[in-house]
Amino acid sequence: MSDGPMRILLVEDEQTIAVTLQDDLEGAGYDVKHLADGKLAIAELAHTSYDVVITDVRLPGADGMQVLQAAKRARPDTEVLVMTAYATVESAVEAMRLGADDYIQKPFMNEHVLERLLRIGKFRALLSENQRLREQLQSNHGQGLPGVIGQSRAMQTVVKTVRTVAPTEASVLIEGESGTGKERIARAIHLLSPRRDKPFVALSCGALPDTLLETELFGHEKGAFTDAQRQRRGRFEVADGGSIFLDDIDDMPMSVQVKLLRVLQEREFERVGGETLVKVDIRVIAATKVPLLEHVRAGKFREDLYYRLNVVPVRLPPLREREGDLPLLVQHFIEKLGGGRMFTVKTDVLEAMSDYSWPGNVRELENRLAQAVALSGGATVLKKEHLLPVDKSRRAALEPPTALRSLREVLVEAEREHLKVVLKGVGGHRTKAASVLGISRKVLWEKLKDYGIE
Repeated sequence: MSDGPMRILLVEDEQTIAVTLQDDLEGAGYDVKHLADGKLAIAELAHTSYDVVITDVRLPGADGMQVLQAAKRARPDTEVLVMTAYATVESAVEAMRLGADDYIQKPFMNEHVLERLLRIGKFRALLSENQRLREQLQSNHGQGLPGVIGQSRAMQTVVKTVRTVAPTEASVLIEGESGTGKERIARAIHLLSPRRDKPFVALSCGALPDTLLETELFGHEKGAFTDAQRQRRGRFEVADGGSIFLDDIDDMPMSVQVKLLRVLQEREFERVGGETLVKVDIRVIAATKVPLLEHVRAGKFREDLYYRLNVVPVRLPPLREREGDLPLLVQHFIEKLGGGRMFTVKTDVLEAMSDYSWPGNVRELENRLAQAVALSGGATVLKKEHLLPVDKSRRAALEPPTALRSLREVLVEAEREHLKVVLKGVGGHRTKAASVLGISRKVLWEKLKDYGIE
């Protein structure tokens, strides 16, 4: 896969289509080359690598089927979209048989092509990330976990448990504060399991309004509700054969808990608005930011579901309990965020960072380092005031007077404080808080994540 923008070869002899489509593709940030001849396209593919080829079927020089074959011969992972005004079932079948990834009938809206390319881009990014994690897994020589940084005693306990349970089919419940990296642990479990070549599907139960969560998990039939104009597969169907990660399971409403219990027991369900049974083969990994047993005792979570999910518990320690891991994480994030520049953090600053409690955990640490890199200017030594919150007694001396602060800084600070006040006023209940604030639960969840608010 090429670095930078996705490289596209557009093979089309109709000038009007070629010009408008190339303009729209380049406007969307893609690197596009246009050729109007099939023979020239085949020659181009022999010496230049492309991520995507979009080709007409009827072309001078050589037809689109020959261009398709040349693209797949040169680089099997090149995605090929075939377009033609002479669409028949036979030609569509032939194109797919030869390896086409999609078939577009003229006339078409350029927006449809852009939507398809967006999906291709996301899929390729996921493949690249999985490949990177697998290479990291191989380089670990069985010692750590793919995508997980840390050698502290607290993390070694997690590593041992995960490596033991990953090859099994057991359900896993990961408990940890916000920002501790629960999804990374879930991905590691998937990559170390026999399901590693099948989908890994993640969903946060706290990021969606209650009414949408059920549809997102189970899908819906056409006509199930006003906007349901076609059948849609839910996350369980997409994860078939692989693993599904349900984050913030403690936010799952009771009505959905009942249906989830059935999926865990029977491995089957009906889509919303449907009666046909859908059977799935999945492994369920769940995560909670609060002790789930407390929710069970308070009547907020079904006891039978809790024991189905909690077959193997994994407690992910907060950063303040991971003695010795902070320097490793700092180095990792500097390499990740530095854009090739080598930044350093002084020893006394590292010690001060190790003494800080990090209430937002690893996510807060990454955000702080991203801020320090962004504010570094030409310096390569990251500043303490960018890496740690300033003590309130000293803040006035270090911060510019309010009159000299940007409007954005003032608004961000006001929003952060108001979110805290509202959350406290509704006893931490996110749905009520979102209602008071006049925003969706998803928007609220994203803001809390950005600000590192528990």
